[in-house]
Amino acid sequence: MDLDALRFGNFSRLGEAITDWEQMTKKLADLKRDAENNLKNKAVRAKWSGVNANVTREFVDKTAAEFADAHTQADSIAKILKDTRSELIDYRTQLNDAIERGARHQLTVVDTGDGTFMVSTSHRPDWSSDPSGNTMAGDQRAAETLRDDITRILGKATESDNSAAKVLKLLVDQAKYGFSDAKYGDRDSAARAVAAAEKLAKMAKDPDKMTLDEIADFNRTMAMYRDDSLFSEQFARGLGPKGTLQFWTEMAHAHAGARGSELEAMKSLQKNLGLTLATASFSDSEAMQEWKKNLIAESNTNFRASTSLSPIGALGSQVISSLMRQGQYDTEFLDNYRDKLFKADKGAGESNTDALWVKGYDGVDLVFGDGNGRDPLEGLFVGLSHNPEAAVHAFESKSDLDHMLETTKYTDRGPALGHALEAAVTGVVVGDSTAVALPHSEEQVAIMANITHAIAQPDGGAGLVTKGMGESFGHMAASYMPEISLEMAGKGAESIFITDSAAPDGLNKADVTRFLYEVSRDNDGRAAIIYGESIYTSSLLEAHIADPSLYDGNTSDAIRAVAENAGVIEGVVGHSVADAEIENSTQAEKDYNDSIKSQGDFFKTVISTGVGVGSVALVPATPAGAITSAAVGGFFGGVSGMAIDRLMEGKEIDGALDDALYRTGQDLNKAQDSALQQTQWAATDAIAAHNSDLKEEATQNLIRESLNSGWSRSDQILEDIHARPSA
Repeated sequence: MDLDALRFGNFSRLGEAITDWEQMTKKLADLKRDAENNLKNKAVRAKWSGVNANVTREFVDKTAAEFADAHTQADSIAKILKDTRSELIDYRTQLNDAIERGARHQLTVVDTGDGTFMVSTSHRPDWSSDPSGNTMAGDQRAAETLRDDITRILGKATESDNSAAKVLKLLVDQAKYGFSDAKYGDRDSAARAVAAAEKLAKMAKDPDKMTLDEIADFNRTMAMYRDDSLFSEQFARGLGPKGTLQFWTEMAHAHAGARGSELEAMKSLQKNLGLTLATASFSDSEAMQEWKKNLIAESNTNFRASTSLSPIGALGSQVISSLMRQGQYDTEFLDNYRDKLFKADKGAGESNTDALWVKGYDGVDLVFGDGNGRDPLEGLFVGLSHNPEAAVHAFESKSDLDHMLETTKYTDRGPALGHALEAAVTGVVVGDSTAVALPHSEEQVAIMANITHAIAQPDGGAGLVTKGMGESFGHMAASYMPEISLEMAGKGAESIFITDSAAPDGLNKADVTRFLYEVSRDNDGRAAIIYGESIYTSSLLEAHIADPSLYDGNTSDAIRAVAENAGVIEGVVGHSVADAEIENSTQAEKDYNDSIKSQGDFFKTVISTGVGVGSVALVPATPAGAITSAAVGGFFGGVSGMAIDRLMEGKEIDGALDDALYRTGQDLNKAQDSALQQTQWAATDAIAAHNSDLKEEATQNLIRESLNSGWSRSDQILEDIHARPSA
């Protein structure tokens, strides 16, 4: 920075710009609130259908998010500009003070251009002829001191000015269209993030020179900044796509077989590195667009550690996927990467996938403590489970879905695939119990229909449940209980079985029945189905009892239909257990009890948020989802919470001491009694909670007749569509 530019700079125009940005931030804050409270929340509760369900809802969601990002970006820019202006004014004050001090010692400072300046003395030349030389020496020391002070001040001012320009450009370039969500309170914090990224990228270029202490420091810094947009992009760009893959290859090779604290350190490093790259993937700057393109281009490159004696290392795709197990990656990036991997995997055929990815790479271990990373599809599926939108894109093609399901018979990718499918059809990141579950779109219902069809196939469909996907299939069933219930009940029951799905009739009854039957053979799958059915039935009964206008007929008719449907679904589950002939298996009973506990913990966490979230279906307060006094967050979930408590606690059934609700579940009659009792309790709770005029005993008797009828009907339904050992 030139001396005169700082000394005589007029910062009033910058101040005006800051005022404009601050005013803009306030206006955007109002728009953000309106977008969230009016636009987004109403869109969430609306009953979408047709093109609106596919296009408008997504557009509304993204528009609301853009307002939030616009506010964040404007706020960051205003604060960085304000902080920079304050710093430059302070440096200008320091500069003028230094020049004034020099003037008192007859020293003059002159700007000589291009960032240079000269300090000279105003003493008469003959003063320097003093035989002692004291005057000349004093002038020289004073001039040098002043020169050093001004150099320091100008250096700091230049750093402040340059770093502000750099971070502001990076901030704006983050989003090609729209706005960045990068948030900074001042220039220093943004500058520190960029500097830290540059330091780590430089270290990572020579991983073999990194000591354990340096790795620990590297990891701590990355953990601190992994969610920072500027840091993540600067690190990725600084290391480069090829350098990034080489870095992790070197680390995996150097620390192969790690144990104890070293193993924990490498797990942490892999997590932080993956999360950093996930954050970076959302940048739309031209440099990052090129980075992502070039990273995918390295998919077939053979990466070898510099100290490895083997000519075969790891494929780029194996390295990429091993880092994709943490964090949510950008949808477009996942789409492009998945497209390339799916094409290669399908080209090998279902039974040759292991040969394609594993053969020849037996020495590769890219995942610390969780598999070996040789199958890149596993890491991709985990990545998709963190991005429901990308997961939907991945499985929209029935041929792709069928191929991936079939490959689970020959690989270990089943659990990861199950999680990816769960994210796709539920719209919720696997494991996230706080995200609002949006109504199912037509695309999601179509994927669910294809999944139920695949499992319903008599020639091997049931085997898919045994490939580590049972729990995920159970969660899908719980999420789709409204659509499943409508399909089981038949046409004309739409106003009874309330749903906000864009395709409420998108499933097939025979496929759904066989799906429930097969998934019930898995302990976790069965437990999830029972929780899902109980939660939906409880909230459905509560909805009709709290608001009789939901159904234009008699409320008792609605209760009868709900109870009979519960009997059908619970009956299918119960008969599946009985047909598996595990009544006498003590271990099977213990395993199932464990599943009831673990799934109960999951669903309890989901329901406790009170907004109808996770892999479970709650009933909207009205068909349009409007909030009423009977609902929390627009969903009926009060009674369903008590239902979960009873399932988890194993509350005893009257007249059947020591037979805990659903706990043993192996005896068909006990299972039927449990289903009946749970449904009756839900109705009783709803009547009490809403001061309903319905007679408790009459309602319980109505539920008894209806549920038992449905249970009996389930047996006949199964006889018609599934080979039974009892037939």
